[in-house]
Amino acid sequence: MADLSPGQAPGTLTVTQVRSAIGTKPKQRGTLRALGLGRIGKSNTLPDRPEIRGMIARVPHLVEVRAPDETEV
Repeated sequence: MADLSPGQAPGTLTVTQVRSAIGTKPKQRGTLRALGLGRIGKSNTLPDRPEIRGMIARVPHLVEVRAPDETEV
């Protein structure tokens, strides 16, 4: 089994906003809010479900996704 970060269960994703939403379409800003993001550097741990994957697919240029099996560098 992979080493998990504290407080992170299997089947979860950590999503971090890495770019500003300024200049993006309103729908993309809404998607960021739905993911629990709003500022550069803010992170949220979400369940790994198709709905969440679909939202991430809408804003891949604004977020960074880390799965629990990836180790921190």
